[in-house]
Order: sequence, then structure tokens, then C-alpha cells
Amino acid sequence: MPVISLAGELTENGHRLVQRVYYEDTDFSGVVYHARYLHFMERARTDYLRLLGVEQASLAIEGDTEGLMFVVHRMEIDFKSPARMDDILTIETTTEKAGGAKMVLQQEIRRAGTLLIAAKVIIAVINGQGRPRRLPEALATKFLARQKLPA
Repeated sequence: MPVISLAGELTENGHRLVQRVYYEDTDFSGVVYHARYLHFMERARTDYLRLLGVEQASLAIEGDTEGLMFVVHRMEIDFKSPARMDDILTIETTTEKAGGAKMVLQQEIRRAGTLLIAAKVIIAVINGQGRPRRLPEALATKFLARQKLPA
């Protein structure tokens, strides 16, 4: 029996997570409520970090000026087509940039290869006091190793 990871899998270009759409994800019309896509994408980003060996809880030491946290600074989302209950969605996350005090990630949600959602997520890197800090080089290297190269 194959080993299935609840955290998805690392790919050559980033990370892939498969999720089912449940009743709780839909609105009265039976399609996925627009805000639920944010949940799917957050899970994928968190699992991407997890599989890269980054434990967010150990990075963020409250009140520590050298603590490290990731916060969404900006998000651009294109809603292409709706998902429905029981659909199997694939959430793919790729690194566009990792360095300085930010990371830029591209995320796509697909159903059977059909693009439903395309998002650009800008992540700010902050310390325990909420001030910008540089992404440590070792972490930047982990993200950039999975960077999607231009076609």
C-alpha cells in the first residue's frame, strides 16, 4: 500500500496538495464559497513549509526580536471557474521569489487539470515584534530550490 502524506508532496517546482470539497465548503448554491479557497491555499502553504522542514511554531518566539513569522501582506486572486461539493482539488504552490523580507508564491487550484483559481501571494517576513526582518539565507535556499523556472 503506498504511503500517503496528509501534507501533500514536494514537487520539482514546489508543492502539491490534494483536497476534497466538503458540504461545509459550499454555499447555498452548491459551489465553493469564495473565502474557502483561502483556506485551501493556506493549508497548502503551511504544508509546503512543513515538508521543507520549517516548523513555524519553533520560528516564532513571542516577544523575541529575532523570532521569525510569515504573514500574508498581499494577495491577488483570479476566480476562473467554481468548484463543487465532492470535487477533488489540487492546490499547487510555487516559489517566485524568496529573499530580503518577503517571499512571493504562486498558487493554483485545479480540478482534473482545469484551472479554477490563480493567486499571487506576497508573504512578509517579520520578527517577534512585528517588524520586517530578512529571511535567513538557509530558508531562502530551501524555497528557491523549488522555484518555478520561466517557460
